[in-house]
Amino acid sequence: MSSLPSTVDVAIIGAGAAGLGAAHALKGTGLSAIVLEARDRLGGRAHTIQAAPDVVFDVGCGWLHSADQNSFVGIARQLDFELNKDLPPWRERAYGKAFPQADRDAFMLALDEFYDRLEEAARGGKDGSADRYLEPGNRWNPMIDAISTYVNGCELDQLSILDFDAYEDSNVNWRVRRGYGALVAAYGEQVSVALNCEVRLIDHSGKRIRIETSRGVLEADKVIVTVPTNLIADEAIRFSPALPDKLDAARGLPLGLADKVTLALAEAEALPREGNLRGATMRTEMGTYHIRPFGQPCIEGFFGGRFAQALEDAGDGAIAAHSIDEIVSFLGNDFRRKLKPLSESRWAHDPFARGSYSHALPGHADKRAVLAAPVDGRLFFAGEATSPHFFSTAHGARDSGERAAKEVLSTLSDIE
Repeated sequence: MSSLPSTVDVAIIGAGAAGLGAAHALKGTGLSAIVLEARDRLGGRAHTIQAAPDVVFDVGCGWLHSADQNSFVGIARQLDFELNKDLPPWRERAYGKAFPQADRDAFMLALDEFYDRLEEAARGGKDGSADRYLEPGNRWNPMIDAISTYVNGCELDQLSILDFDAYEDSNVNWRVRRGYGALVAAYGEQVSVALNCEVRLIDHSGKRIRIETSRGVLEADKVIVTVPTNLIADEAIRFSPALPDKLDAARGLPLGLADKVTLALAEAEALPREGNLRGATMRTEMGTYHIRPFGQPCIEGFFGGRFAQALEDAGDGAIAAHSIDEIVSFLGNDFRRKLKPLSESRWAHDPFARGSYSHALPGHADKRAVLAAPVDGRLFFAGEATSPHFFSTAHGARDSGERAAKEVLSTLSDIE
């Protein structure tokens, strides 16, 4: 852990992918820089744990989305992290009889047609909520809504169609065998970070910026803010003078909620590697399950939106308990003895995240650019919520940090 200096050229708030990307981009420039991180670890919403001796679990992000364009792919190779290119289990590899193939085909057709309607509506340039484009009376609508909670962290009534359409996805999705969070943390070990250093106030009223933290005060010429939007919206970090445009932008880009759970699986060889388990529940309040990721003896569950919030609010262990009940309802009572809770995320209750990843509320698709814009050539903003096309991803966050660092450097070259 770096000691806290009294003064630096550039202070970077947050040691998630964005903050680490900014710090890397400033290496070798001659500027002194430090990353201030409230947690006792690197990575932010990227976090890998050893959930059991034979189970590695990404509590946060787990997929290298758009891997053919993902900057963490090159970083993984540089740091000698093995990449896994197996196809995701989202559309194929269905297991069990809870979701018969004919129903699954009908559901995927309804989902694809819904996405086509969203795309067509977005071309008109007028924003609105995505739920308006569900086909009235379609029996699959609740499950289409459930898919949105996994993808966007929110139900369709909270989702801007213009923002959703702006996301770029090459549909190439890889994984990191040792964990995406482990990769991000290793990436961060090469830069200067002060851990357990919670930033509470950024006072930019004077010639230099004064930063009040839980470990003391430091001053900086420039500050790059990379914290999640909910921390800005809730004013967990305050600005003086206030920045009402940033506050408004952050509130228009709230963090949705996507939670994960991993369950130990006894007699794992009886189930397929990389399988998908989901029921034709006709409910939005449902989980989706990944059987034996990497061949590990476990099942990962995924929950999103208001249902994930309700499970979090029910307390520790509620997500795992629900997962076991739901899996048993699909596969039979004999499975209860084979499943044991290992770990679950509770991102909404994490004080330094307060959610999982951002989505734009209807009418607020333009707020990503507002949030990203520098202030007075001294305050700069990064994070997945500022990425115009790769929001909600770790590489979008990292790339935004690099962009903010380049903006810092451009102000210095302008002076020269």
